[in-house]
Amino acid sequence: MSLKDQIKSDVKDAMRAKEIAKRDTLRNIQASIKQIEVDERREVTDADVESILMKYLKQREDAKAQFEDAGRDDLVEKEDAEIAIVKSYLPEPMDDAELETVLKEVIASTGAESMKDMGKVMGAAKAAIGSRADGGRINQVVKKLLS
Repeated sequence: MSLKDQIKSDVKDAMRAKEIAKRDTLRNIQASIKQIEVDERREVTDADVESILMKYLKQREDAKAQFEDAGRDDLVEKEDAEIAIVKSYLPEPMDDAELETVLKEVIASTGAESMKDMGKVMGAAKAAIGSRADGGRINQVVKKLLS
């Protein structure tokens, strides 16, 4: 079952179980998926859905940080619940050692030797790693390895 179909099925299950937070979160994700399908007139792949989930996760984490700064604990809890739901659909994130190993292979394959080659490495790294690590973590490790 594709990730898109899994989300669609889980929306129905959440509706039956009256899980309002899960239902609303998954409907927002479905809306993002539908937006891409309509705008680009194509069927989304699992990689596209993972990308949408990563973007949605980043938005929720940013909103959570803003709510924490404002002292809105009620909204922080809501964002935490949404973050947990989204993370359940994403693959397990890479640990630091695994990430460093993959990035060393990417650096070797691109022939990068200095910080000037950062763009080549980042492009290849995002393709190799996908949604198992966010761009910020990848960037930090690449900088460490290239310097």
